[in-house]
Amino acid sequence: MHHPLAAEYVRSPAPAAGTAVFLHGLGGWTHNWAHLIDLLRTSAHCLALDLPGFGRSAPPPDGDVTVERQAAAVARHLDRTGHHRVHLVGNSLGGLIALRLAAQRPDLVATLTLISPVLPTFPPAPALRVALLGLPGAPRLHSRLLAAQSPDRQLDDLYHLIYANPALVGTEQRSVEARERRRRAELPYAQDMLAEGVRSVVHAFLRRGEASAWHLARRVTAPTLLVYGRDDALVPFRTAPRAYAAFRDARLLTLPGVGHVAMQERPAPVATAIRALITGSSPRGAVTVPESRAPGACSGSTRG
Repeated sequence: MHHPLAAEYVRSPAPAAGTAVFLHGLGGWTHNWAHLIDLLRTSAHCLALDLPGFGRSAPPPDGDVTVERQAAAVARHLDRTGHHRVHLVGNSLGGLIALRLAAQRPDLVATLTLISPVLPTFPPAPALRVALLGLPGAPRLHSRLLAAQSPDRQLDDLYHLIYANPALVGTEQRSVEARERRRRAELPYAQDMLAEGVRSVVHAFLRRGEASAWHLARRVTAPTLLVYGRDDALVPFRTAPRAYAAFRDARLLTLPGVGHVAMQERPAPVATAIRALITGSSPRGAVTVPESRAPGACSGSTRG
């Protein structure tokens, strides 16, 4: 038995528009995409999904949230709801899931956007600390540590981890996410799902040969946009050139002064790049958006 995924669907005013599907990262939920959806809804119908065990989606009965199982759950949702040839967008763990889906079900994916995807590489120190959550007994210890912290302190710690500049977080966003954290804290499975999500990333990192994420990247035929924050504490920026070289038809957008969640930190240039990918007006190449310019202003060199 498979539980349906919780979803937020925003219809575009353009009836004939395609559908963009958004997959959050570890511990995330549909609201992570709110800023980006506001900018993209004129160009695409927008469908944000809560992955199994996260957000408002129930955990799978067996508690298995490997990347393979998560990708299969997304595929089932798209098949069941009749969404095909979608513009698939994933962040962090969601990017790894989106990559697997694009490689294994090319019939479902028209374009692929990966924002700070957790592709296998030696992780930086903050990511190693997150990986400790996957150790036996870690969920209970983490629950006790969180119980000793106020919701505001928990959010401060999170924002300092995923944002290059936590001051960008608005009051409304903080309020919404604080309510969600309080709700999640009451769920008996929340910490176990977080730990299982960490283990799924570690397991994906250890895969070799045709099962590795780098091999899957070479199989992707859809036009692909890679978005990297130059100040990402969790996904090292040094993986960007390798990722760009791994995909057949890639575009690379790099954002100085941005961390792990570019769609929240600087949604305007990300939306501009995705819109160009969707319309086919984005050639293969690399672009850097200067930190000093207003969001949405792009400059840099493009190479074929």
